[in-house]
This record gives sequence, C-alpha cells and structure tokens, in this order.
Amino acid sequence: MKEVSIKCLNSNTTLSIPKGTTLLEAAQMFNINLPNPVLGATVNNCVHEHSFEFYHPQTVIFFDITHIDGMRMYVRSLLFVLYVAVKEVFPHARLRAEHAVSKGYYCELDNMAKLLDKDSVRKIVEKMREIVEADLPFIKEKDETENVIALLEQQGMTDKTNLLRNRGKYYTSYYTMERHAGIFYGYLVPSAGYLKVFDLNMYYNGMLLRIPKSSNPAEIEDLIVQNKMFEIFREFNHWNQVLDVTSISDLNRAASNVNAEMLIKVSEALQEKKIAQIADRIAERKGLKIVLISGPSSSGKTTFGKRLAIQLLVAGIKPINLSLDNYFVNRVDTPRDANGDYDFEALEAIDLKLFNEQMVALLNGKEVEIPLFSFETGARYYDGTKLKMGADNILIIEGIHGLNPKLTELVPAEAKYKIYVSALTSINIDSLARVPTTDNRLLRRILRDYKYRKYSAQETISRWASVRRGEELHIFPYQEEADVMFNTALLYELAVLKPLVEPVLLEVHPVHPEYSEASRLLKFLSYFKPIQSEHIPPTSIIREFFGGSSFTY
Repeated sequence: MKEVSIKCLNSNTTLSIPKGTTLLEAAQMFNINLPNPVLGATVNNCVHEHSFEFYHPQTVIFFDITHIDGMRMYVRSLLFVLYVAVKEVFPHARLRAEHAVSKGYYCELDNMAKLLDKDSVRKIVEKMREIVEADLPFIKEKDETENVIALLEQQGMTDKTNLLRNRGKYYTSYYTMERHAGIFYGYLVPSAGYLKVFDLNMYYNGMLLRIPKSSNPAEIEDLIVQNKMFEIFREFNHWNQVLDVTSISDLNRAASNVNAEMLIKVSEALQEKKIAQIADRIAERKGLKIVLISGPSSSGKTTFGKRLAIQLLVAGIKPINLSLDNYFVNRVDTPRDANGDYDFEALEAIDLKLFNEQMVALLNGKEVEIPLFSFETGARYYDGTKLKMGADNILIIEGIHGLNPKLTELVPAEAKYKIYVSALTSINIDSLARVPTTDNRLLRRILRDYKYRKYSAQETISRWASVRRGEELHIFPYQEEADVMFNTALLYELAVLKPLVEPVLLEVHPVHPEYSEASRLLKFLSYFKPIQSEHIPPTSIIREFFGGSSFTY
C-alpha cells in the first residue's frame, strides 16, 4: 500500500499514512486530543472537513469548536438543522436567517411571522433536538451545477440558485440531510450529533438561535438584550425591502444595469439624512456639550465625525474635535496584557483623572492646556495648546472607550451624547446565510492598511484576532449605552470593494497561516458582481478606505 508523509503541527510529529486516509482517520492516527471533538483542520493552510483525503505530503493542524473555523462549521450546521426542523414542523414556512444579535442569530419565518408563538418555537426546537439525538448525517454531494440548481429550485431556494448561475462553475457541492438539501458556502460538521449545545427562543417577531460560547463550548452564550442594535438592523432591513435588495442576488441584479447608480445615490442619501437627524437631536438637547463617538475597527468613525461636524454647523453649533489619544498615560505606566505586552486598548491606558478634570473644567467655562502624546517617545508633553469652550461650542471626542461610563464618570449625563458607529451589514448571502459584519469591516481594513499604511493583507489578517479581542473587551459590552446607533455599512459597498481588495488578498501566499482566511474572503467575494466606484460621492464613508475623499485624514 502506498503511503504519504503528513506533518501534524498540533503535536509537531510526522507520520507516513496510507494514501486516501481521511482527515478524521488521520486525527486518530496522530492521537489528537483536543478539549472538544475535532471538527476539521487546516491542510497546507486551507480549511477542510472530516471527509478530506490525503494523497500528497501535507502539513495539517486539527481544530475544534474553539477555533474560528470550527465555530463557523458549527453555526452553519446548526442553521441547516433549524431549516430541516422548520420544514418538518411547518412544511410551507420560509425560514430566513437575518443577523447576529444578542449573542445569537435572529431568524424569522417570512410567511408566518404573525402566527409564530412560543408553542411554535417549542415544536421547532423539539424537532431540532430529535435530529441531534438521532445523529442524522450531513451528506456532501457534488453534481453538475444545472442539476443542483434544479434540485434547489424544487425546494424553493431561488436565492441560492441565482448565485450559482452567477458564479459560472461547472460542478457544485451541496449537502443533504435525509430529503432536504442546502448550500451553506462552507463546510459542515459530519453529523447532527456534534451539535448538542444550542437553544432556540422566541425573540421579537422571530426566533433567536443561541450557540455555544467559544471560550466554554459546554455552555450556551448568555442572552444579552440589545434592543437598540436590533432596531437599527430592523430599520435597515426595511429599507432593503423598499429598495428590493435583501441578498447578494438582488445586489448583483442591480449591478448589472442602470440601477447601480441609483442604488448608490439612495444609500448615500439615507446616510446623510440619518446624520442630519442625529445633529438635530444634539442641537435640541439643552446643556449638551460633549459628543462621544465609539465603534469597532474600520467602522468609518472618522468620516462619520467629520460629516456630523458639518451638520452641526448647519444647526448653528461650532464643533471642536478632541482626540482621546492625547490623554494616554506615559508608556512606563501603560498596563500590560496577559502576554506581557503593552495593552494600549485598556481603559487604564487613558489618564482618566486628568481627562475628567479637564472635561469638567471646560464645562464650567474654564480654559485648559490640552496634553499631547508622542507615540515615538511614549511620553506626554505640552506645547501650549489651550482650549476654552464658548456657548455655541461642542466637543466631539472619538475613541474606543467613548461608551464606557468610567471614561466620563465626572461629567453630568445631561452634558454628553453617546454615539455607537459600526458597519452593520444588512444584506444576506441568501435566506439562510448572512454576511458577517466583521467580514465587511475586515475587508475595509485590509484595503485601507494596504493603501495608506503599507501593510499587506497577510499582516492585517494576522492582527485581526487581537483587534477583535479588544473590541469584545472594550467596545461591545457598552453598545447599549449609546444614545443613538449609526450604521455606516452601505448597501452597495461590498460590490465596490470586490475589484479593489481582490488583488490585495491574492498577494497572500499559501505558506502563510493567513492564506486560509484570505481564501475564504476571496470565495465570499466571488459571489458578487462588481460595481465601479465612479458614482460614489467624495464625502462617502466608504472613500475613507480606498481614496477619493474630499475630507482630510
């Protein structure tokens, strides 16, 4: 029997195994003992599932649900189980996975939202548990694309079939569970028995599919009420329906004709109207003197702040921008993280005492000398810059800690207005596959870093996990503290980013661990038809990331 040499980085060992050995069999040969069941592996920095077979010398890293790709496989599989359960309990219902909120995934039954109640949800979750208990397998199939399209159309999945036609692939892979079929744009776990930890709750007019904690997969994520976040998603879903663009297929249709220009104009007009409304709210609040803007990386906070300043001027208010970076403590006093590195994103990296003292002084009409911070020397200094606020002035302060009550604990509540800004992507791949908002932001950051900071896509991707950890610690827990939320995602933007960011992603070499993520993003972008950027106005938030903005950064 012919053998092939496989190197396993989990144990840093190499074995010669029979050609055709599956990934699962190889995990047993290497005696892989992860805290949770092996769900898949990266093979030569490409993600694969249990059924993958080894025929060439390769390097492998096995992963479980605590790995980001393991969690993605788990969630995709759980959505398939939910789909099957809905079809078994309510054969004519149309399930739609809307967006991630409250530490879970909000789903609706399009044609029976008003009829959905706790008893209906109970029946669905009971059917899901039956499927998991029976350990029904997810069977992967591959057929000519036209045959797959015919199969999916029989099941009413026209949003999936339109995407398949646009991609132009001769063969297409799909999964089946008994008599149900589906495409989920990524790998699934081997069988439903792997999905023991989940729950399904009635939520607004739909259901919240709850998933395991990545840090402790034996427990379900806590249900965090996010009413403001949910409302902003619902508002934009309404606009998507008005514009008849709720999925990538709809966007591709718009990209193929003159509707693309109108889509850009309407999307930009909607954002400008929202910014003007926020400025009006600020102007109406007596005694309001400080606007705090916070949001995760690549949300477009800077451009939003500049556009808000213009609208405030229209309202008769003179904004003054103040950087929170000025209040960094000296580097020797900066807290360190678990690895012993400086933690510049910790709240304690800010001189809270000085910041609060100066804010209170400014509110009382006093003049203060603003500190500056040298990132080169890691030290604070003063250059005589002073600040005093007049009756028609308002401070605009942007920073990741803007929503944290501790940042401005000495500032009266009536004097401050908090804004949460993020790119809350509101279109779906199709009815069962959402576009993660983090992917939208990552693509923005890759393009901006490449163009303005001379970072490769590989470097940006390598830092992304650390960025996300900082967001989970310092931004997301305070989202609901905001007075208002603003969605910077533009309905058309992923189609515009596609031709700009694809060449950057293609520069990531297969030898780098980041190749797996770059490949996933390239596959995701392959479903979009490109839209050219020529009709995007120079004040657009999206121009912050690829150029042509009329603002100075």
